[in-house]
Amino acid sequence: MQKVIHSENIKQSLQARGWKQKDLAEALGVTAQSVTNWLRGSDFPRPDKLLKLATTLQLGFDKLVKTDTVGQPVVAFRKKAGAKTTDAHIDKAMVMGALLRALVPFLPPMPALRLQLSAPSTDYEPLQTVVSQVRARLGLGEEAAVAYQDLIGEFGANGAVVAPVLWGQKQNHKNALHILLPQENVTFIFLNLDTHQEDFKFWMAHELAHVYTPDLAGKEAGEDFADAFAGALLFPRAVASKTYGHARTGNKTTEAKVLTEQAKAYGISVFSVFSEVNRYAHSQDLPPLRHTAEQIHQMRQIQRGKTMSEELFAPVPTEPGAYIAATRNTFKSAFFESLQRMIKNKETGTGYIQQVMDIPMQDAIALHGELID
Repeated sequence: MQKVIHSENIKQSLQARGWKQKDLAEALGVTAQSVTNWLRGSDFPRPDKLLKLATTLQLGFDKLVKTDTVGQPVVAFRKKAGAKTTDAHIDKAMVMGALLRALVPFLPPMPALRLQLSAPSTDYEPLQTVVSQVRARLGLGEEAAVAYQDLIGEFGANGAVVAPVLWGQKQNHKNALHILLPQENVTFIFLNLDTHQEDFKFWMAHELAHVYTPDLAGKEAGEDFADAFAGALLFPRAVASKTYGHARTGNKTTEAKVLTEQAKAYGISVFSVFSEVNRYAHSQDLPPLRHTAEQIHQMRQIQRGKTMSEELFAPVPTEPGAYIAATRNTFKSAFFESLQRMIKNKETGTGYIQQVMDIPMQDAIALHGELID
């Protein structure tokens, strides 16, 4: 796929600033001839210069680059509650996708046979059928709890590379980021480890749904299906049915106790249990649970457990070596091994790590130092 710069948009942006091409070249740290070549379409900026060009001119990826949408990275966010996805978030993710292309040749061979769900639906009965099939694929009974290991294996088996990241609990817009490279047929899944354990498994299942439905990635229908799939996979009909029966036999206090116990048993949030039980009740034309969603959210805040990073690395923050080892051993991911091969083969610098992982430069320097040894 040949990519070229939107020269007219850049010229208009320069004119609005009263800049000439040489002014842009100085701002980017390149020669004036380089800018001329970009505008003529005879050359294309390197990933780091493309990102700097976007931020300098405040142009989104779609305004900056002419590209065939068939090969364009497809991004999807698993956002924090109340977070709004802006053009700036999309632009940054698109640049991350462009950067990740350089890493693909250093990945291990990807499996050719992958599970893809045809005609995915959020309707209760079809969704439960899909979940039952996936559970059978994972070797799980209809009432068994899903473990992290069950989900982790499915990512690698279906051409997805997991990249656990430490994005903090509050300062970052997203809990997870899905980047599909259609031409390379590779998906990168960035999962924020600084999230509570009871939520983390849900986000993993959500991202797995994206892997199973690549045609829906980046679309609202894809987000809806991924959320519905995650809840149903982690707390399927057989369990929701029994939980509903137990919860409705007593008063509201009994209901709260039943929901809390099930959340602990299945390693998910009490809100996920509440939601799936109510979905079951609705499918059977039964009365809903007595609690409201707001009351369950309050219970959830009180019952918060450790974050994944606290569980894996206590005490935190952790050393780069332990973080890289956890990526390899716990998440069975070749992300850092591949990055290490790229660094040694291409002499890739810290700036690449900082941009492709969306982390502070000091963290990128520490990781680079660990990988280059």
